[in-house]
Amino acid sequence: MTRVNVIAEGQTEVSFVNDVLAPELWPREVYLTAILIGVPGHKGGRPNYARLKKDVLIQLKQDPGVYCTTMLDLYGLGAGFPGTPLPANLTGIEKASRIEEAVKADICDTIPGRRPDIRFLPYIQLHEYEGLLFSDPSAFAASLDRPDLAQPFEAIRGEFATPEDIDDSPDGAPSKRVIRAHPRYRKVLQGTKAAHAIGMPSIRRECPHFRAWVERLEGLGTFRFPGA
Repeated sequence: MTRVNVIAEGQTEVSFVNDVLAPELWPREVYLTAILIGVPGHKGGRPNYARLKKDVLIQLKQDPGVYCTTMLDLYGLGAGFPGTPLPANLTGIEKASRIEEAVKADICDTIPGRRPDIRFLPYIQLHEYEGLLFSDPSAFAASLDRPDLAQPFEAIRGEFATPEDIDDSPDGAPSKRVIRAHPRYRKVLQGTKAAHAIGMPSIRRECPHFRAWVERLEGLGTFRFPGA
């Protein structure tokens, strides 16, 4: 059995990890637990790097047998992250990957004896959680009890190579597009319901950066680091 603590940006990500992603990994004997970033009672959102680093170090120090990963949105990422500011000409995946690599290097430099080179797998979501939901626009619309939104959602999806490429500008972020079409959208409840309706196979197929993360987590089911 491999235990992985997921430091998540908000309640939506916590719900997604615990209710949608975790069951996907149970057959591999990989067990995820989502932990909301920050102090107890904090509601998450726009985490700065100082807060994230503190939480990562706590997870890696307090239990030498646990792995740690993250689920943070690239859109609206807080201040101080290694690897930033980012060149404007990078693709979304290049931006997320550069930050992930820089964060990992910083944690490895800080506590090398805790083996973060193996135990820490940072993940930055492109560009926002709602991007994943455009993996199947029809299922997304149906989950909102708004089948009439299937065509508008398809039109949004059709503008981009993948759902993860949906723009991260203040007006073009995935959640902003959803809210314009459906002002009553409720991120935590309906976002998780939509992910269930869409299904992990569709999300993994359509979202390559997300898929690579899940595959790394799956691989932990067959790998054991020294001393675990």
